[in-house]
Amino acid sequence: MTRIIVFTDLDGTLLDHDTYSYADANDALALLHAHNIPLILASSKTAAEIRPLRAELGFSQCPAIVENGSGVISGETTDESAREQANDYGALLDVLNATPAALRKQFESFSDWSPEEIAKITGLPLESAKLAGMRQFSEPGLWRGDDAGLSEFITHLSGKGVAARRGGRFLTLSFGTTKGQRVREVAALYTAESIAPKTIALGDAPNDIEMIEAVDFGVIIANPHGKDMPQLDGETSGNIERSVLNGPKGWNESVIRIVSSLL
Repeated sequence: MTRIIVFTDLDGTLLDHDTYSYADANDALALLHAHNIPLILASSKTAAEIRPLRAELGFSQCPAIVENGSGVISGETTDESAREQANDYGALLDVLNATPAALRKQFESFSDWSPEEIAKITGLPLESAKLAGMRQFSEPGLWRGDDAGLSEFITHLSGKGVAARRGGRFLTLSFGTTKGQRVREVAALYTAESIAPKTIALGDAPNDIEMIEAVDFGVIIANPHGKDMPQLDGETSGNIERSVLNGPKGWNESVIRIVSSLL
């Protein structure tokens, strides 16, 4: 029976903001492997990006939450539900491109960029940028206008059933499923005989808030490159804490300490 599950954001959390390396988290990753603790990647990355990274980390057997919670892929095999929902992306672009021109032109997104442009904007190698462009559920982008225009843009999309969530780098559009909702769905897969495992979630950006609030132990990872995270209710009760160290160093310390206390 699974006693503990760890959910994690990637960029700026498990992966270094600048280098995309997880080397500073190797000790904590080894601890998870040693105790057969599932690691559920929960990221704005696409399924095409997540699968090779999940395999490299040694957690191919675990499901993963992709595109900011817009989709879930199963462990080890290609997820059929993701394939069936692939048309979500086309429908999402239809809504986005029907936005009034004065607003649409201020939002530059992945569908507007070539792989070379995605690589330049994200800092990813070209091959990785190509994987990032293989979207199924959501559309990240950059708002180039002012705050008033952004508010109007978000309100317009909301009226069409599209949610906008701020991540560490991008404003991501989707049809609304959050990382928090997906965390509950995945955790239920590991619940046996009504005994739920203890859940831990780590993230560094506003789009991680629902995930951090949906678990037993939440950690806001320090990221000087990201948006300021607001004070969360769970910080008062002690269910949510903030790391002192940045990125994977903070991830490593937090996972080792919390998991060790639960073993």
